[in-house]
Amino acid sequence: MDERYDPIKIESYWQQYWQKNKLFRVTEDTSKPKYYVLEMFPYPSGRIHMGHVRNYTIGDLVARFKIMKGFNVLHPMGWDAFGMPAENAAIEKGVHPAQWTFENIRYMGRQLKKMGFSYDWDREIATCHPEYYRWNQWAFLKMYERGLAYQSSALVNWCKNCQTVLANEQVEAGGCWRCGEEVIQKELDGQWFLKITDYIEELLQGCDTLADKWPDRVLVMQKNWIGKSYGAEVDFPLANGGPPIRIFTTRQDTLFGATFMLLAPEHPLCRELTRGRPEERKVEQFIQQVTRQSRDVRSDDTAEKLGVFTGAYAINPMTQEKIPIWVANFVLLEYGTGAIMAVPAHDQRDLEFARKYELPVRVVIHPFERELDEKTMTEAFVEEGYMVSSGKFNGLRSSEALDAFADELEARGIGRRTVNYRMRDWLISRQRYWGTPIPMITCESCGTVPVPYEDLPVILPLNLTLREGGGSPLPYDKEFLRAPCPSCGKPAERTTETMDTFVDSSWYFLRYCCPRYEEGPVDRTIADYWMPVDQYIGGIEHAILHLLYSRFYTMFLRDMGLVSEGEPYVRLLTQGMVLKYSEKAGKTVKMSKSLGNVVDPDLIIKKFGADTIRYFILSDSPPEKDLEWTDQGVSGANRFLHRFWRMIHNHLDAIREVKPYSGRVEGLEEPFKNLYTCTHRTLKRFTEDVDGRWHFNTAIARVNELCNEISRLDPSQVRTETEKQVMRCALETLTIMLSIITPHICEEIWRALGHQESIIGTSWPEFDPEAVRQEEVLVVIQINGKVRSRITLPAGSSEEAMRRAVLQDDRIISLLVGREPKKVIVVPDRLVNLVV
Repeated sequence: MDERYDPIKIESYWQQYWQKNKLFRVTEDTSKPKYYVLEMFPYPSGRIHMGHVRNYTIGDLVARFKIMKGFNVLHPMGWDAFGMPAENAAIEKGVHPAQWTFENIRYMGRQLKKMGFSYDWDREIATCHPEYYRWNQWAFLKMYERGLAYQSSALVNWCKNCQTVLANEQVEAGGCWRCGEEVIQKELDGQWFLKITDYIEELLQGCDTLADKWPDRVLVMQKNWIGKSYGAEVDFPLANGGPPIRIFTTRQDTLFGATFMLLAPEHPLCRELTRGRPEERKVEQFIQQVTRQSRDVRSDDTAEKLGVFTGAYAINPMTQEKIPIWVANFVLLEYGTGAIMAVPAHDQRDLEFARKYELPVRVVIHPFERELDEKTMTEAFVEEGYMVSSGKFNGLRSSEALDAFADELEARGIGRRTVNYRMRDWLISRQRYWGTPIPMITCESCGTVPVPYEDLPVILPLNLTLREGGGSPLPYDKEFLRAPCPSCGKPAERTTETMDTFVDSSWYFLRYCCPRYEEGPVDRTIADYWMPVDQYIGGIEHAILHLLYSRFYTMFLRDMGLVSEGEPYVRLLTQGMVLKYSEKAGKTVKMSKSLGNVVDPDLIIKKFGADTIRYFILSDSPPEKDLEWTDQGVSGANRFLHRFWRMIHNHLDAIREVKPYSGRVEGLEEPFKNLYTCTHRTLKRFTEDVDGRWHFNTAIARVNELCNEISRLDPSQVRTETEKQVMRCALETLTIMLSIITPHICEEIWRALGHQESIIGTSWPEFDPEAVRQEEVLVVIQINGKVRSRITLPAGSSEEAMRRAVLQDDRIISLLVGREPKKVIVVPDRLVNLVV
């Protein structure tokens, strides 16, 4: 073992060793429990960034730990390779999207290997390969056969910059999720949708089964996006005759307070009601103005409420009054029916609209403790109260009136109870080139016809150039466009739109199970062995898009008989962002090229080695929290590894020929008894932090404590055979624990300790219960953060045991005076804080 730690030399050697010996190659093995750990695969954008590094380092720690715990671990990697960035790069750099993509895949693959991640590279996939996207097309045709893929005209979100349609979920803060540019509303014919709403209840109920395994925040976001609400549909007759306007409301108890109606600008009635009327021009101008705005802007509660009168009237079915029909910017076509009854006294947006346009306000629910003044009120009353001005319903509690009104509507045949959902079907048509071609053909005689399965894949031609402005060349390429009709054989044309790239990522985790399988998307037997993914790791930004779509896709493939499980991921971790101080921004923010605070992983590897990055990125913060990147922290991580190396080097000659101590703790004298108990206490807590709590930063803190304990013993103090065995036990245990964090240096040390096999093949050690039980610890007790008492407890006491002991302490009992703590915060073996 060299005296000097040389990370560049060590890391290069062990990366080649792992690759040459295929140490992370895995096949199905029913003799072992399986474990599938997966990080969300990257877009090959050119370089990996520190966000990638953090994500993959977390997954690598889990994979290595599970391997050493005896699991058969699947840990794959691939590339989400279709999409807009490749087209943008083609425009900017004058290269073909395919060339740019594959060059990036090669470069980023080398970067990932330099980080020492334990991937089974034999399973690598790229979604832009025909061998992959043929199964996108196959699944689309299966959905089409079952009525789950259909074509419809639609008012769509249109990104002018990207020149393509976006799903509702892909519009963020009024802009495109990819480029951030303004998104407008545009009507397009022949758009392809996937009927995700057929699975809406299963998707919603699944959120409950995933509780405690997925972050609450993600589940809340998915539930809100699905947006299930109970209410009633009510028909409002038109004053001049014709079909009634149907509305959906969750507040049928306020029907007597409806003093006007509002239509979404996209509602077909807007033009029908004003055709040939004086108001027609104003309404048309308003429609044009509003439909250029994004849904996010229009639904923002703080935005100004704008509208225009149609000149038409409806009849309130309860009061029989004529009420005016307006068009309003904040009403959305996709929620409910696109028409609402406006109850300004009990809806804030309606109230603001009514005040702006001097429309009547009628109170129909008073608070229990006071009465409202409908002439002066500035805030709508939306809480429970008692009914007024509502005929025979007066005096009822508003919560009771909901059912009473629903009964009345159904009895009179003017409405019915119903359930409404916010989520709409998934629009997958994209007017782009770099994506999966939609496998449909349009024939003048036969209409829209699916491509036969035997003709899949419909190959995306790579010999085309993007048109000026980035437009797709597919509609203009006769060789691609022309195809015989599969039904009648006459000349026909292919669909020139491509699929939303979220289709690619909706099932890739299944393809990893059998990436070279040619008979279908997945081999059922193999998929049933590996699925579901036991631990999925990725960013919170995918809470609705990817995570919702992939759940839907898995449920569909289950119904096709290709997999057994409907939920793809057992557990989900959404890791925090990597932040760094930006002089341009004047504060610590997410790393960004535009803010000049990006750190290139390659430069850090060249200077300090990959193990330094891995150690720092895991030691600084819990994985679900944001991580602040600091040069001091990185230097500190590097100093620790040098210290670890010297520690092993200094003791190596003394312990080289002995085995780790395996006797009883009672037979040891101090300070070696203390070192032995510290070793096993650290092992126990480290294992718990990694396996159960995912507190990687506290696990590393415990490793530092063991290092400090070892450092107290000079090599000259380690003399007897037993003392050498205890020291070897401490150093080997330390090396094994660190190997899942900093694998390269630990492989080198493991070899220096005399082991011929890779450390990854070593079983995770078990702690000695006797050694752990021997020691007592002093636990500090706080009340509202102030130290109030101290008690002695056995080291390693459970959180419940610590909580119970604290609440039985005489001094704490006297201080609480019968009060129950609202919260009990436990730091194992150290502190209990009672919040009262």
